[in-house]
Amino acid sequence: MPAHRASRPHRSRPIQPGDRRRALGRLGEELAAAHLCGLGFHILQRNARTRAGEIDLIAFDGRTLVFAEVKTRRVSSRRREIREDQEPLGALRARQRLRLRRLAAAWLRAPRSGRPRAQTIRFDAIGVLVDGTGALRRLDHIEGAW
Repeated sequence: MPAHRASRPHRSRPIQPGDRRRALGRLGEELAAAHLCGLGFHILQRNARTRAGEIDLIAFDGRTLVFAEVKTRRVSSRRREIREDQEPLGALRARQRLRLRRLAAAWLRAPRSGRPRAQTIRFDAIGVLVDGTGALRRLDHIEGAW
């Protein structure tokens, strides 16, 4: 007869603010990836790490290689209007745009087998708004944002 061990009661640790932010970012990236897949793209990598940082999404549709920056914001489900300071793409600055270009160049330089040959390389910005329950309120996709 197998031995049974009593398990210790599970103690949940309090959710840290950084955990919520990461979870919101992951949710936004999932929704953005689903959107790109709906447009006929295949997601090559999520959260692609380079020495200089991380690229949110890298996608390919057979012709175009897309490096996407995803910004996610949570808004109240009660409010109909979205304030200007809640617009996710309003947070993209020139410094982040330059950073994404540097990260993409580093990703392209790194030795990698099976990398697709793209006719076009594009930098997209995807803004995701979700409500308090995590339901998608709006998704804005700017192709060739910079």
